[in-house]
Amino acid sequence: MERSGIRSANDVHFVQIKCPLLTSQCVADASNRGQTVATRNTYTSMGLSRGASALGVALALGEIAPDRLSDEVIGSDLSLWSGRASASSGVELDRCEITVLGNSPEWAGDTSIVHGVMRDGIDFEAVQEVLRAAGFQPNRQLCTEDADRIAAILVKAEPPRNGAIRGKRHVMWDDSDINPTRHARALVGGVIAAAVGRTDLFVSGGAEHQGPDGGGPIAVIARRPT
Repeated sequence: MERSGIRSANDVHFVQIKCPLLTSQCVADASNRGQTVATRNTYTSMGLSRGASALGVALALGEIAPDRLSDEVIGSDLSLWSGRASASSGVELDRCEITVLGNSPEWAGDTSIVHGVMRDGIDFEAVQEVLRAAGFQPNRQLCTEDADRIAAILVKAEPPRNGAIRGKRHVMWDDSDINPTRHARALVGGVIAAAVGRTDLFVSGGAEHQGPDGGGPIAVIARRPT
């Protein structure tokens, strides 16, 4: 934030983090050193890493008080979440890389960013609220002229763990060859595309502590009208 000239946490609208995960080699190395790890399942470690990163964002932005955080809540207490964090884990790095997106009075360009939170994968109203905050009038699908003003849409998505959306069952389960997060990304991508008339969206799965369970943050970067 300091390097970007972003003066307040309220001016931060999206924080993208690339975080590491545990590999089999990492687990074996820890064992050889007499140390333990949070999980020996490499896939499970991805979610824990994303969740820890998201809670770090929440702490930094003042979304969650420090005394509510501990190792034990990571991946378990889903009532704790950030409305501006987007974390993705991978084997290509062993540290966290952070990109902070926000508005600064030092910025002289023609784009600005706003954000909101989808409470579930079909929260069309939340999408429209974010578009209004970005200066659009989304009474229907955006016209081509308005859609062309959008520089980027960034979203997190994940199936709700209780198997239902608004009391009705969903079908976003592991389909042998398709991970449930891919189902969720397709669903949310379709909902947003219906609102903006564009399909070139960034919808990321794996939303532990990134928005409420089954929902997720959404940010829109848009240009001012000419």
